[in-house]
Amino acid sequence: MSLQRIRKGDSVVVISGRERGKTGKVKQVWPSLDRCTIEGVNLMKRHTRPTQTQREGGIIEREQPIAMCKVMPVDPDTGKGTRIRTRVEDDGSKTRIAKSGKPIEAETN
Repeated sequence: MSLQRIRKGDSVVVISGRERGKTGKVKQVWPSLDRCTIEGVNLMKRHTRPTQTQREGGIIEREQPIAMCKVMPVDPDTGKGTRIRTRVEDDGSKTRIAKSGKPIEAETN
């Protein structure tokens, strides 16, 4: 298992682009595409017509993937964007650590 910088459930802040400054929770990650989807960020409107599966048509807003180089994890201590380093524990497992020294845990539902 490779240790990723951004994981599902992380709180992140957007650092560049038109969505700069927005924060949200990561909903989905595509490591091979280097993209992730964040709640409430990079919204797109799609016009849909009614079908048998979806009775109502109209305009639907949904999140689109954003490049992972444009997001930064939020430091649990300061609430700002932070870089991540890893610490190897005695048992060989790796832990993600913020610059403040606190471990970063992904919030799971």
